[in-house]
Amino acid sequence: MDDKAKGRAKEAYGALTGDEAKKEEGQAQQRKAAAEEKATQEAKTKRAKEEARQAEKERNRQKARDKGLLGDVTDTLTGRDRGPGS
Repeated sequence: MDDKAKGRAKEAYGALTGDEAKKEEGQAQQRKAAAEEKATQEAKTKRAKEEARQAEKERNRQKARDKGLLGDVTDTLTGRDRGPGS
């Protein structure tokens, strides 16, 4: 049973028995579980963003390698490609 469900059970028990302390304890446990879930989700989002940044960097590196040393340089007089192998 997860903390959120335990908190709901404690809150319900406290409400049924009139035990305000148990009810508040259950509510606090639910808030704690929600905060932990939020922190976990934020960490996953941060990790995914970093992985996306790394993938973009690698794509850019690969594009630069594919273009060669001179990139897309052309001879302005003849219009011919002046890149590697020309």
